[in-house]
Amino acid sequence: MSDNRAPRRMRVAGKEQAADGVVTVTLTDPAGGDVPCWEPGAHIDLVLGDVTRQYSLCGDPADRAALTISVLREEGGRGGSLYVHDKLDIGDEIEIGGPRINFALSEAPCYLFVAGGIGITPLLPMVREVDDRGVPWQLLYGGRSRASMAFAAELAARYPDRIRLSAQDEDGLLDLDTALGDTAAGAAVYCCGPEPLLQAIESACRARGIALHVERFAPKESESAPGGAFEVELARSGAVVDVAESESVLDALQRAGVAVEFSCREGTCGTCEVAVLGGRPEHRDSVLTEDEQAANDAMMICVSRSRTPRLVLDL
Repeated sequence: MSDNRAPRRMRVAGKEQAADGVVTVTLTDPAGGDVPCWEPGAHIDLVLGDVTRQYSLCGDPADRAALTISVLREEGGRGGSLYVHDKLDIGDEIEIGGPRINFALSEAPCYLFVAGGIGITPLLPMVREVDDRGVPWQLLYGGRSRASMAFAAELAARYPDRIRLSAQDEDGLLDLDTALGDTAAGAAVYCCGPEPLLQAIESACRARGIALHVERFAPKESESAPGGAFEVELARSGAVVDVAESESVLDALQRAGVAVEFSCREGTCGTCEVAVLGGRPEHRDSVLTEDEQAANDAMMICVSRSRTPRLVLDL
C-alpha cells in the first residue's frame, strides 16, 4: 500500500471509553467523503496542538466512512494522549497524516498474535482479516487488569476458542513459552506492546527460529554513542551536506534547505525512511527488522547515522 502523504482535515465523530484509561476516537471526513484507504497494521499521524503523534488504526479497513483509533492515557508521556483524552471533543476538526504502514500483514499458513495492553490496537484488523480468510490463528492478550484491556470482552465473545486473555493482577505475565511452543511450524508471530514484552518475545522467537514481526510505540533504548561527523551526498542533485556530531541527518538536511518527510523524530513511525545508495548506515531506528537493517539499503534519517565517512542517499 502506498502512503497517503498529503495531510487532511478530519472531524471527531465519536469518542467513548473503551477501557480504564483508554478512549476510542472515530474520525470522519468533514465533507462526508470517503476516508483514506488503509490495510491492517497501518497508523495515522495526529496533529495535536504543538505535537504530532502516531496511533494505530483499529477499525475495519472496509469501512470507508470512518477511521478509528484507541488511545491509552499516559500521564508521564509527551502530551499527545493527554490532549486526546482531555481536550479532543466530538465535533472538533484535526489534521492527520497518512495512513502509513510499517507493520504489514504477510502471508503465512497460520498466525500467533501477541498483544500487551494498548498493543492490541494494530492487531485487531489483522485478527479480523485472517479470520475472514479462514486461516488458523491464535491471540495471546495481556494487560495490567481486565478492566484495562480494551476490546477483551468483545474478542472473547466473538472468538472464544482462539483467545487467551491474561490479566497480570490475576494471572501474572503472559506465558510466551507455552504459546510459542504450541505454535505450528511456519507460523508468523505478530506482537505489539510494552518494551519488556517485545524484548522477551524477540529473544524467545530468535531461540526457536520463529518469524517475528513487532511494532513499537516507543523507541528502543540505544547504548550507541552520539557518533562522529560525516557527509551525506544527495544522489539526485550531487549536493553534499555535512552532518555534525551533535545533529541528525534530518536536522542537517533541513539546515541545508532540503525538503524531506518526517514526523516522530525518534525512529518509530517510518515516515522519514530514505533509500541508501552508498555507504553503510548505523541503524538506530525501531522500525526496520534486523534483516532489513543488515541490507543497508534504507535508513530512518531522524535517528540513524553513518558507519562510513559518507552516505549516498536517494534524495
